[in-house]
Amino acid sequence: MTQVKICGLKYRQDIEIAVANGANMIGFVFAASKRQVTPDQARILAQDMPASVKKVGVFVNESPAEINRIAAMVPLDIAQCHGQETPAELAKIEIPTIKAFSVKNGQIIGDITAYPDSLILLDAPAAQFEGGSGEVFDWEALAKSDLPSERLIIAGGLNAGNVPEAIKQFQPFAVDVSSGVETNNTKDPKKIIQFIQKVKES
Repeated sequence: MTQVKICGLKYRQDIEIAVANGANMIGFVFAASKRQVTPDQARILAQDMPASVKKVGVFVNESPAEINRIAAMVPLDIAQCHGQETPAELAKIEIPTIKAFSVKNGQIIGDITAYPDSLILLDAPAAQFEGGSGEVFDWEALAKSDLPSERLIIAGGLNAGNVPEAIKQFQPFAVDVSSGVETNNTKDPKKIIQFIQKVKES
Protein backbone atom coordinates (compact mmCIF):
# COMPACT_ATOMS: atom_id res chain seq x y z
CA MET A 1 0.00 0.00 0.00
CA THR A 2 1.19 3.50 -0.86
CA GLN A 3 2.46 5.44 2.15
CA VAL A 4 1.30 8.97 3.00
CA LYS A 5 3.49 11.91 3.96
CA ILE A 6 1.80 15.04 5.28
CA CYS A 7 4.32 17.86 5.05
CA GLY A 8 4.68 21.35 6.47
CA LEU A 9 3.06 20.66 9.84
CA LYS A 10 3.38 23.36 12.50
CA TYR A 11 0.70 22.56 15.08
CA ARG A 12 0.21 19.62 17.38
CA GLN A 13 -3.50 19.19 16.59
CA ASP A 14 -2.70 18.76 12.87
CA ILE A 15 -0.06 16.15 13.66
CA GLU A 16 -2.48 14.29 15.93
CA ILE A 17 -5.16 14.22 13.20
CA ALA A 18 -2.66 13.01 10.58
CA VAL A 19 -1.29 10.29 12.87
CA ALA A 20 -4.73 9.16 14.07
CA ASN A 21 -5.93 8.74 10.50
CA GLY A 22 -3.01 6.72 9.23
CA ALA A 23 -0.28 9.06 7.98
CA ASN A 24 3.04 7.21 7.69
CA MET A 25 5.33 10.25 7.63
CA ILE A 26 5.14 13.78 9.04
CA GLY A 27 7.23 16.55 7.47
CA PHE A 28 8.84 19.45 9.33
CA VAL A 29 10.17 22.22 7.06
CA PHE A 30 13.43 23.76 8.26
CA ALA A 31 14.16 25.59 5.00
CA ALA A 32 12.78 29.07 4.22
CA SER A 33 9.02 28.65 3.81
CA LYS A 34 5.73 29.93 5.15
CA ARG A 35 5.57 26.51 6.85
CA GLN A 36 9.05 26.78 8.40
CA VAL A 37 9.58 25.59 11.98
CA THR A 38 12.65 25.85 14.19
CA PRO A 39 14.41 22.73 15.45
CA ASP A 40 13.12 23.57 18.95
CA GLN A 41 9.53 23.77 17.71
CA ALA A 42 9.92 20.49 15.84
CA ARG A 43 11.37 18.79 18.93
CA ILE A 44 8.29 19.79 20.95
CA LEU A 45 5.90 18.80 18.15
CA ALA A 46 7.62 15.43 17.75
CA GLN A 47 7.10 14.46 21.38
CA ASP A 48 4.61 11.62 21.90
CA MET A 49 4.52 10.71 18.21
CA PRO A 50 4.38 6.92 17.75
CA ALA A 51 7.61 5.35 16.54
CA SER A 52 5.74 3.88 13.57
CA VAL A 53 5.26 7.37 12.11
CA LYS A 54 8.47 8.67 10.56
CA LYS A 55 9.57 12.25 11.26
CA VAL A 56 11.00 13.86 8.13
CA GLY A 57 13.03 17.08 8.11
CA VAL A 58 12.97 19.16 4.92
CA PHE A 59 16.22 20.98 4.09
CA VAL A 60 17.56 23.03 1.16
CA ASN A 61 21.35 23.05 0.63
CA GLU A 62 22.00 22.62 4.35
CA SER A 63 25.34 21.20 5.48
CA PRO A 64 25.38 17.52 6.46
CA ALA A 65 26.75 18.52 9.89
CA GLU A 66 23.79 20.82 10.54
CA ILE A 67 21.30 18.22 9.29
CA ASN A 68 22.87 15.66 11.65
CA ARG A 69 22.69 18.13 14.54
CA ILE A 70 18.99 18.85 13.97
CA ALA A 71 18.24 15.18 13.30
CA ALA A 72 19.69 14.21 16.67
CA MET A 73 17.91 17.02 18.48
CA VAL A 74 14.33 16.53 17.23
CA PRO A 75 14.95 13.53 16.65
CA LEU A 76 14.32 12.95 12.93
CA ASP A 77 14.04 9.62 11.12
CA ILE A 78 14.63 10.89 7.56
CA ALA A 79 16.25 13.95 5.95
CA GLN A 80 14.60 15.29 2.79
CA CYS A 81 16.98 17.36 0.65
CA HIS A 82 15.55 19.79 -1.90
CA GLY A 83 18.63 21.66 -3.08
CA GLN A 84 21.72 20.81 -5.11
CA GLU A 85 23.07 18.34 -2.56
CA THR A 86 25.58 15.90 -4.02
CA PRO A 87 25.64 12.13 -3.42
CA ALA A 88 28.83 12.67 -1.37
CA GLU A 89 27.03 15.15 0.88
CA LEU A 90 24.04 12.86 1.36
CA ALA A 91 26.44 10.05 2.30
CA LYS A 92 27.53 12.12 5.32
CA ILE A 93 23.96 12.35 6.67
CA GLU A 94 23.52 9.87 9.50
CA ILE A 95 19.84 9.06 8.87
CA PRO A 96 18.07 7.79 5.71
CA THR A 97 17.55 10.39 3.00
CA ILE A 98 15.03 11.55 0.42
CA LYS A 99 16.46 13.41 -2.58
CA ALA A 100 14.00 15.71 -4.31
CA PHE A 101 14.02 16.44 -8.05
CA SER A 102 11.94 18.87 -10.10
CA VAL A 103 10.16 17.67 -13.22
CA LYS A 104 9.85 20.14 -16.10
CA ASN A 105 8.42 19.47 -19.56
CA GLY A 106 8.42 15.74 -18.88
CA GLN A 107 12.10 15.72 -17.87
CA ILE A 108 13.60 15.13 -14.42
CA ILE A 109 16.10 17.93 -13.66
CA GLY A 110 19.16 16.04 -12.43
CA ASP A 111 20.34 12.44 -12.33
CA ILE A 112 18.28 10.21 -10.05
CA THR A 113 20.60 7.25 -10.72
CA ALA A 114 23.35 9.08 -8.77
CA TYR A 115 21.35 8.57 -5.57
CA PRO A 116 20.75 4.80 -5.37
CA ASP A 117 20.58 4.80 -1.57
CA SER A 118 17.96 7.56 -1.23
CA LEU A 119 14.24 7.66 -1.70
CA ILE A 120 13.52 9.77 -4.81
CA LEU A 121 10.89 12.52 -4.62
CA LEU A 122 9.51 14.07 -7.81
CA ASP A 123 7.94 17.51 -7.59
CA ALA A 124 6.92 20.41 -9.80
CA PRO A 125 9.54 23.16 -10.15
CA ALA A 126 9.75 25.47 -7.13
CA ALA A 127 7.93 28.79 -7.12
CA GLN A 128 8.73 31.32 -4.37
CA PHE A 129 10.61 28.82 -2.18
CA GLU A 130 12.61 25.71 -3.00
CA GLY A 131 10.68 22.62 -2.05
CA GLY A 132 7.57 22.74 -4.19
CA SER A 133 5.05 25.12 -5.65
CA GLY A 134 1.78 23.27 -5.01
CA GLU A 135 1.52 22.67 -8.76
CA VAL A 136 1.19 19.33 -10.53
CA PHE A 137 3.94 18.34 -12.95
CA ASP A 138 3.00 16.68 -16.24
CA TRP A 139 2.49 13.06 -15.20
CA GLU A 140 1.74 11.88 -18.71
CA ALA A 141 4.91 13.30 -20.26
CA LEU A 142 7.27 11.55 -17.87
CA ALA A 143 8.68 8.18 -18.92
CA LYS A 144 7.71 5.80 -16.10
CA SER A 145 9.82 2.80 -17.07
CA ASP A 146 13.05 4.27 -15.65
CA LEU A 147 11.56 5.25 -12.30
CA PRO A 148 12.39 3.21 -9.17
CA SER A 149 8.77 2.83 -8.01
CA GLU A 150 9.77 0.94 -4.83
CA ARG A 151 11.54 4.10 -3.56
CA LEU A 152 9.59 6.76 -5.44
CA ILE A 153 7.66 9.58 -3.75
CA ILE A 154 5.25 11.69 -5.82
CA ALA A 155 4.65 15.30 -4.73
CA GLY A 156 3.45 18.52 -6.30
CA GLY A 157 -0.13 19.71 -6.33
CA LEU A 158 -1.63 16.52 -4.93
CA ASN A 159 -5.05 16.59 -3.26
CA ALA A 160 -7.84 14.15 -2.45
CA GLY A 161 -9.23 14.61 -5.96
CA ASN A 162 -6.15 13.69 -7.99
CA VAL A 163 -4.09 11.42 -5.72
CA PRO A 164 -5.83 8.19 -6.86
CA GLU A 165 -4.72 8.95 -10.44
CA ALA A 166 -1.15 9.69 -9.27
CA ILE A 167 -1.03 6.32 -7.52
CA LYS A 168 -2.48 4.56 -10.56
CA GLN A 169 0.11 6.11 -12.88
CA PHE A 170 3.24 5.77 -10.76
CA GLN A 171 2.55 2.98 -8.22
CA PRO A 172 4.88 4.92 -5.88
CA PHE A 173 6.26 3.99 -2.49
CA ALA A 174 4.65 7.17 -1.09
CA VAL A 175 2.77 10.37 -1.90
CA ASP A 176 3.58 13.71 -0.30
CA VAL A 177 1.08 16.53 0.28
CA SER A 178 1.22 19.97 1.86
CA SER A 179 -0.84 22.73 0.22
CA GLY A 180 -3.37 20.16 -1.02
CA VAL A 181 -4.61 19.63 2.55
CA GLU A 182 -4.82 23.35 3.36
CA THR A 183 -7.56 25.97 3.33
CA ASN A 184 -6.37 29.60 3.27
CA ASN A 185 -2.75 28.47 3.83
CA THR A 186 -3.68 26.57 6.99
CA LYS A 187 -3.84 22.81 7.40
CA ASP A 188 -7.48 21.64 7.20
CA PRO A 189 -8.36 18.59 9.34
CA LYS A 190 -11.11 17.47 6.95
CA LYS A 191 -8.77 17.64 3.96
CA ILE A 192 -6.04 15.72 5.81
CA ILE A 193 -8.51 12.93 6.66
CA GLN A 194 -9.96 12.89 3.14
CA PHE A 195 -6.54 12.74 1.51
CA ILE A 196 -5.35 9.83 3.65
CA GLN A 197 -8.61 7.95 3.02
CA LYS A 198 -8.26 8.36 -0.76
CA VAL A 199 -4.70 7.02 -0.67
CA LYS A 200 -5.70 4.02 1.45
CA GLU A 201 -8.55 3.24 -0.96
CA SER A 202 -6.33 3.45 -4.05
